[in-house]
Amino acid sequence: MPYQICTRCIMDTSDPAISFDTKGYCNHCTTALRRMADEYLPNAKGQNNISNMVARLRQDGQGGKYDCILGLSGGVDSSYLAWKSREWGLRILLFHVDGGWNTEESTHNVQTLAERLGYDLHIHTIDWEEMRDVQVAYLKSGLSNLDVPQDHAFFAVLFKKCEEYGIRHWLSGMNLVSESILPASWGHPGLDGRQLVAVHDKFGKHPLRTFPVISFWDCARFYGKIPFFSRIHVHTPLNNMPYDVFTARKTLENECGWKDYGQKHEESRFTKLFQNHILPQRFGYDKKRAHYSSLIVAGIMTRDEAMEAMQHSAYTPETLENDISYVCELLGLTHAEWDSLMRAPKRYWQDYPSWGFYINLARKIKQLLRCWKKR
Repeated sequence: MPYQICTRCIMDTSDPAISFDTKGYCNHCTTALRRMADEYLPNAKGQNNISNMVARLRQDGQGGKYDCILGLSGGVDSSYLAWKSREWGLRILLFHVDGGWNTEESTHNVQTLAERLGYDLHIHTIDWEEMRDVQVAYLKSGLSNLDVPQDHAFFAVLFKKCEEYGIRHWLSGMNLVSESILPASWGHPGLDGRQLVAVHDKFGKHPLRTFPVISFWDCARFYGKIPFFSRIHVHTPLNNMPYDVFTARKTLENECGWKDYGQKHEESRFTKLFQNHILPQRFGYDKKRAHYSSLIVAGIMTRDEAMEAMQHSAYTPETLENDISYVCELLGLTHAEWDSLMRAPKRYWQDYPSWGFYINLARKIKQLLRCWKKR
């Protein structure tokens, strides 16, 4: 396919599955706009949804210590949701999973928000030797989604903690404003426990004794949101209020002493290198396209602003070398080993055992349920 870029957002043919209509609009922003119209409710209906949610959480939380759990990364989405939750008067357990890659800013944000808001904070630290082994295994696998070890651990621990505390509700910072677009061809879901185990079995060196692995049922429940099977109810309140990520950052800075860490997901040292260097250089695509395109669809950023932002690199040659050295040191890799991994053949999620068929089936069920609710 010859190079083409959307005339409405900035998604381009770095996604091999992209398609364009006669106006040059891509399938991603067309689908995202349709979803935004149905699911992003910064209006009275959204406020009513939040009121009903708060009432339900309080009712279900009676007799327990907490109404719900909120996974706090230190990033803007989860931090802003925590701040709003204090306004709603909810009893929240803030939960943070430390996979060993936190920036100083994200660590500060997690601790400061818990103190300022008066919420209990539970920090679960992943065993570093096991985390490192899984992370190196993914580097050796040739797969593009190198953030799976962090993402998988976060969700696996969160599900288990909900069970441990008897919490039925999870407030998630996921939102359509900043993440309505993400091509399926760019990776495979991080919740696929079968694939994580398969990759580690092939490339890992040490047994995973404590590393949390998501069960098939938890994976299906999350992707399908099937009422009969779901024991944890996921709520995304940011879709039911006016949400501007730039305004949210300023609010958090002024009200909570929150510190800016950079672009989306850069609260992790590894993720910053992964998204800004490894993906563009090794795999040929840049997730900032999807992030900025989502903001265009939401009316938060213009296309010209997004095109301009794409010209700015997160790295200078010096800071890039510093981050590569830092990651190599933590992972126990030499620079020569790192360079070899960056040149190794690329692989795709279909090359390893997975729950891909069932995850896609659960997604279809989710879509059917979404359509059914509209009727």
